Amino acid sequence: MRDLLGRLAALDPDAGAAVEVIAYFDQLAESRAGLESVVRGAAVLAGVPAGFSDGGAIRIRVTPDGVPQRPSPPEPGWPSVPAGTGTLWLERSGPPGPIDAMILERAAKAARGATAPALVTVLVDASASEDARLRAARGLGLDGTLRALALASGVPVVQRVTDPLPAGRVGVGPSGAVLALPGSWAAARVALRFTAEGTEQDPGPRVVHAAELGGLAVLAGAVGPDTEPVPDVRALERAASEGPWVLTTLVTVADSTSLRAAAAELVVHHSTLQDRLDRVEHVLGWSVREPRGRLRLQLALALRRLHRTPPR
Repeated sequence: MRDLLGRLAALDPDAGAAVEVIAYFDQLAESRAGLESVVRGAAVLAGVPAGFSDGGAIRIRVTPDGVPQRPSPPEPGWPSVPAGTGTLWLERSGPPGPIDAMILERAAKAARGATAPALVTVLVDASASEDARLRAARGLGLDGTLRALALASGVPVVQRVTDPLPAGRVGVGPSGAVLALPGSWAAARVALRFTAEGTEQDPGPRVVHAAELGGLAVLAGAVGPDTEPVPDVRALERAASEGPWVLTTLVTVADSTSLRAAAAELVVHHSTLQDRLDRVEHVLGWSVREPRGRLRLQLALALRRLHRTPPR
């Protein structure tokens, strides 16, 4: 590509610059760059400040050296184009030349793909005005009963309750109307911390609904990777060193209605499970076969997940 650009620039500087613009914004689109990155690219390539506004909460202005600044409304004479739910412009007087026109066209295309994540961010932002959140919902075509999802990537997702959940670890916020989404997002982030990878070293549910946490959600505010583990969590880690089967066995016992149900879930004989528990309980220091001990185990497992997953 660099050789092609060099040859084109030698033959026709405008053609070489146009290809460079196309390649630049195609790369941004492929990498799913954010809206600010798209505006920054337009400013750097055009050599003048560039801006974007949806008339509400999303307002971006970037200088030619790539520095974001406080946005201001565009002047009527500046070249601009519709871009998703807003408008993108270059701060240059007069009609756009061929290269400016190409920059605006390609930046607008990239901005349309980047606008949706920006609008979702507005939807779950408690500091955004109600009008801005309603406008963002209209821009995304969302209405009715919605919920926020927290993913391991940290990127917020908003969906209708009838939509399928994405793969991987997911914290699911309570469902409600558009204006309830900031609360749903906050609850979803808490729920995500109670999820697990589903591996031998981190067994447990990959999807947790905030509405099902109850009083467990209170623990999330007090426990994190930097807090000192309580003795039961330390005992759990010692037990885990007994073998790769330990944590999966304990999670299954904690979540099952009986030891026979747990044995069936683990695909082992009932007597084999009893032997495993004899060994593990000796390390733990308490029995997990009676209600009080199972509750203690459930709390230790929940605390372990909170220690392993930082707040987002």
